[in-house]
Amino acid sequence: MLRIYGRLRFYLLALGPGLVTAFADNDAGGITTYSLAGAQFGFGLMWVLLVTAIALTVTQETGARLALATGQGLAGLIRERFGVRWTAFAVLTMLVANLGTTVAEFAGMAAAFSLFGVPPGLSSILTASLVVLLLARGSFTRIQYGFVAIGAAVSIAYAFSAYLAHPDWGHAARALVVPEITASSAYFLMLVGVVGTTITPWGQALIQSYIADKGLGPRDLAPVRVDVALGSGVLTNLIATFIIVACAATLFPTGRSINDAADAATALGPLVGPSARSVFAVGLFAAALLGLATVPLSSAYFACEAFGFERGLSFRWREAPVFYGLLSFFIAGAALFIVIPGLPLIQVMFLAQVVNGLLLPIILIFVMRLCREPNLGALRSGPILYPLGWAITALASAMSLTFVASLFLFR
Repeated sequence: MLRIYGRLRFYLLALGPGLVTAFADNDAGGITTYSLAGAQFGFGLMWVLLVTAIALTVTQETGARLALATGQGLAGLIRERFGVRWTAFAVLTMLVANLGTTVAEFAGMAAAFSLFGVPPGLSSILTASLVVLLLARGSFTRIQYGFVAIGAAVSIAYAFSAYLAHPDWGHAARALVVPEITASSAYFLMLVGVVGTTITPWGQALIQSYIADKGLGPRDLAPVRVDVALGSGVLTNLIATFIIVACAATLFPTGRSINDAADAATALGPLVGPSARSVFAVGLFAAALLGLATVPLSSAYFACEAFGFERGLSFRWREAPVFYGLLSFFIAGAALFIVIPGLPLIQVMFLAQVVNGLLLPIILIFVMRLCREPNLGALRSGPILYPLGWAITALASAMSLTFVASLFLFR
């Protein structure tokens, strides 16, 4: 009995990085993108989720192995292996992608507040103030699991709503394994968005820094693999599946497009009826704030780790000016962007995910170049993980190129 308890405790202590990353992946941009995919193409993009389930598991485990073997984050490893110029390129790529994601989180907040009649300008001020307050008090780590719980509750609501909408489950199951590809630039744009919101550049950096900060090492590989498989392989894509099915069953048959948060909330109608707007607003708020608890911080950490600057909320401003400067730039810049009059919030959230998808191959190439280094020892990517990782990187690159080509081939 004691042996079983000890083994269970060993696994539980190592759990976390994959599960936290999974819920952070389903942020405001994720909920919006999956909703748009279901409303616009029905079950037509369901097959992508099966592919991303495998791809996310492989890429996250590869990153986890790097962190377990070295105790370092991705940025530090890139600097050591490739030098300053390539590090600067990686940092620029990550910051561009993450700034777009941060704008998307603020847009999610503004969309949630709009359901209660709060204008975007005021919601941006309220959101920025809340984020700064939580950062100043160091409260994010204490409340993040509360927002994860809210996000989980809303995800469960989508699951029940999908069931109550009585979709064609046979069609949905077939769509998971048989691609239904539409020859249009809009379809390939949505494809890039779905991939970009599921396998994010910042997610690759987040899992490594999380493992390194948690002090996990090579002996923790087994539980971390379980954590990654459950979080990245199952949970992230299961939530996405229910959101797409709910929107495909409620919005796609009527031809109703999603132009604002009120339209997106309609998918929860079969479960909560008139309360759909409120439930969606709370879920979107929690998802956006969880993203804001993660993306700006991970961006500042990544850049500072890359160039050896002090980083962390335990330092004062004068001790880590670059870290706090980047953090302030992300929060203030994103908040100011949302104040632009007439900004289409839904499209802003979606296009940020497209940017993620287009930039993803760059970060994956760095990860794959690092994962066979001799100093990783037994944690080097093996004969299955390594070719799978390169195949996924090649597919991500081909996806981006196909989207660009579709702009000229399909009208």
